[in-house]
Amino acid sequence: MKEKTLKHWLIFWELFIGIGAVFGAAMMVISPTGNIMGMKGLIPAFQVLPFADIFFQSLLVPGIALLFVNGVTNFIAFYLLKKNNKYASIAGMCCGIILMLWICIQFYIFPLNFMSTLYFVFGIIEAITGYLLFREHKTK
Repeated sequence: MKEKTLKHWLIFWELFIGIGAVFGAAMMVISPTGNIMGMKGLIPAFQVLPFADIFFQSLLVPGIALLFVNGVTNFIAFYLLKKNNKYASIAGMCCGIILMLWICIQFYIFPLNFMSTLYFVFGIIEAITGYLLFREHKTK
């Protein structure tokens, strides 16, 4: 694949996942009870995690974690890509891996569901795109 095409795809994934994470985090912070997004029933599922009685009595902490783990990281990777930084492809690849790890935690907490599975696939695609762009740079 051409470098330009790979860059465009990586930009798409970084922005799509980053904006989605910021939106999801905002909903969790604005409504920590989960009422806005219909997620109130999910809060008891967090009780399987360590320190659940401290950090997971609402969606506030998961929302803040989502913002930093998947939102900020994807925006940093996007910035690096726009600045043609030599680490941009690696950052994109890492963001895909981070998303897959995030979803693995969701698989542990929640029953298997369509959205988590779909985002796991998005993580795979983002990681592969970052890797292919990295390989494209190496062959030049």
